[in-house]
Amino acid sequence: MRGLFSTKSIDSILKDAETGKHSLKRALGPLQITLLGIGAVIGAGIFATIGTAAAGDAHRPGAGPALIISFILSGTVCAFVALCYAELASLVPISGSAYTYSYATLGEVIAWIIGWDLIIEYAVGNVAVAISWANYFKTFLAEAGIFIPDWLSTDYQTALRMPDVVANAPHVFGIPIVFNLLAFAIVAAVTIILLIGIRESAWFNAVMVMIKLVVLTFFVIVGARFMDSGNWQPFMPNAWHGIASGAAVIFFAYIGFDAVSTVAEETKDPQRNMPIGIIASLVICTVFYVIIAAVFTGMVPYRALVDALSTQQAEPLTFALQYVDLKGLAVLFVAIGSVIAHTAVLFVFQLGQPRIFFAMARDGLLPPAFARVHPRFRTPWGATILTGLGVGIAAMFTTLAEMVDLTNIGTLFAFILVCAGVIILRVKEPLRPRRFKAPGGWAMPILGALGCVGLIAYLPPTSWLRFAAWLNVGMIIYVRYGRLHSRLTGRPRAERDAAYWVDSAYDGAWLALAGTAFIAVARVADILRAGGEALSGHLFENSWWLTVPFLMNLVLLYPPILNRLARARRASLDPASQKRARRTVWLAGGLAFVTLVYLLMVAIVR
Repeated sequence: MRGLFSTKSIDSILKDAETGKHSLKRALGPLQITLLGIGAVIGAGIFATIGTAAAGDAHRPGAGPALIISFILSGTVCAFVALCYAELASLVPISGSAYTYSYATLGEVIAWIIGWDLIIEYAVGNVAVAISWANYFKTFLAEAGIFIPDWLSTDYQTALRMPDVVANAPHVFGIPIVFNLLAFAIVAAVTIILLIGIRESAWFNAVMVMIKLVVLTFFVIVGARFMDSGNWQPFMPNAWHGIASGAAVIFFAYIGFDAVSTVAEETKDPQRNMPIGIIASLVICTVFYVIIAAVFTGMVPYRALVDALSTQQAEPLTFALQYVDLKGLAVLFVAIGSVIAHTAVLFVFQLGQPRIFFAMARDGLLPPAFARVHPRFRTPWGATILTGLGVGIAAMFTTLAEMVDLTNIGTLFAFILVCAGVIILRVKEPLRPRRFKAPGGWAMPILGALGCVGLIAYLPPTSWLRFAAWLNVGMIIYVRYGRLHSRLTGRPRAERDAAYWVDSAYDGAWLALAGTAFIAVARVADILRAGGEALSGHLFENSWWLTVPFLMNLVLLYPPILNRLARARRASLDPASQKRARRTVWLAGGLAFVTLVYLLMVAIVR
């Protein structure tokens, strides 16, 4: 299994980036980097999550006025991580963000896990952002007297719960035609802008950032006139548990500063400008967040937030203005800011995801189509178009409400490995020049990792199970494609001898065991944390986050592992390879048998 943890040297990573065929255009300065960070961070989080964080929900208590402390707590954890990102981004100024850093420190399989994990933050999260943007934009068009039919602005799953939408939709062979055209349109528009060039994209983002900051400043100035210090009593209605739970929720509002690192390969003097952009954007956003939290909780008493409808909590800033009887243009102005904020987040994450795919494809872990660079614009057009199509199509037909819950835990997991990468590189290459180094020695990355673990502990019970299921899907793709085509550990088809087939099957079997164990442990933890009194009585209850990955393993993972062993046995094997082949047969065959028995038990109980 040593091949799975093979690392790619920093010198090799930097050399690949300078290859003309796969090089990008360096055009960004420190101001543009900072604005990209602000554009990614200030978005749906501040406009949508602070109501729930302050009031709480069925799964966790609210922070109340202590939301201010929640923002400081979450911001402090992000600051530790941001300093680690800044050090690695200046040391390895390459597209790929945490994926590239993990490849240089923790090995190929960990890098793949992180690359797959980051899809949760960027692509899957963007599906939800696009759908949310479509809802806001549809409302604005209605205010202007332009009405979009519901069947052209609703996803299929939601429409099935709305008989009027299905009845009014056109039908083909009795099937209602329902899709979210607005969500697809905004993704398509953003994708086209990103294809034109990184400099043009950065200035487009800068305009949106300025509008967002103006809107938030407007809310602070207007809202401050209606603040009542009495609304801050009690300041901590749910003590520390409420503060920590609030910090875990509003962490979503900080997601995005790491997206800056994905454009390191397109930054001028990245060793200097990347740390400036990452740290400056986080500081500016944190200051805005703390001030907004103070104004918001000063305008609306805690009890009023708890009693508010979930739809009102989902639009906290407009709810606060309406609560103090500020309506009309003030509410409309803030609502417009929300649309712009959604657009900016969509824009920066659509910028980041293709560059992660680009880096992974350049390393051979994804098909070559993801590594194509436009000869004129020097942008990764292959990955950009494929990402745009994937996000746009998903946004048309799905809600992905449960998938959005993955965002926080997936991002926190990536942050933990980035902090670990800083420590490993300091041990492995202490003499390598570092133009920026996170202060505090090892304390900074250790505190960052521990802070992320602490926030994970306060996430909803099912988050770990969903995360494990998502990683299992990625593991299947790695075993079937990445392990064979990797530029570091793979081989061309003509050079794959019997020993190589045994090694790849052996690695696949152990990864299957790790994935199965992770899902099983996450399922047990899910049952226990959800209050399952008798564990044995819940083990065979159906959970799609468990049964679907197990079924995928049975159909898509174990057959190719056993097929590789069959290929190897057609040739002569040395004693060591024969021993490894026998172990692989027992391991893969045993896992397949246990998985099949479990799925049958679930089917019987159901």
